[in-house]
Formats: sequence, C-alpha cells, structure tokens
Amino acid sequence: MGRVAALIDDLFFQLKVAETAKQLGIEFKVASNPEALYTLLDPPTRLVIVDLNSRNQPVATIERLRATQKELRVVAFLSHVQTELAAQARAAGCLEVMPRSVFTQNLAAILQAAKD
Repeated sequence: MGRVAALIDDLFFQLKVAETAKQLGIEFKVASNPEALYTLLDPPTRLVIVDLNSRNQPVATIERLRATQKELRVVAFLSHVQTELAAQARAAGCLEVMPRSVFTQNLAAILQAAKD
C-alpha cells in the first residue's frame, strides 16, 4: 500500500483527496501544520501534497522537505493566478507545481504513482 501525506487546510479538499486515495487503496494522512507533516513521513512516504494556500508556511515546508528528503516527490497546487507563489514554490525545490484545477483533474494518476 502506498502512503501519501499532505499539508492541506481546506476540509472539503481533504475529503476529496482522501476519498480518491481510499478508492485506490492508498493510505492518506493530512497534517494541520508543518511539524505534524514531518511526523507523517515515518514510515516512509512516497508522496507529499502541499496546498500552497495553506496558512501554515507551505513554501518553508517545501524547503525543509527538500533539505532533508531530496528524493521525496512533492506535488503542490494553488490558484492558477498565483504565479509569484508558484515561482516561490519552485525556488524552494518543488518540481511539480500546478493549478488546483489541473491537480484535481489528475488526482487519481498523481496518487496512483505513490502506490508500491
């Protein structure tokens, strides 16, 4: 079973991701803050999802993840008009930054890649 951890504030969106993960047989855990997210990385996690609109320092969280877990796949999403925030996330080391609509459209495929 694959494991996915996330930093997502939006409860509606958490449920959407959780339901898709459940259908795919993937364990999905949500953290309410960066410190809680780091605890979810053990046992090893295959994917971390970051909502760049989180109130809990999402860009700094990505920087820390990159500093400690260089091979970990991190996917971040945001509103399509937030180009400056997207650039900040990329500068922090997130290679996969996408608009929320694209993330939602590809959610099953993104999660499926986290399976063992």
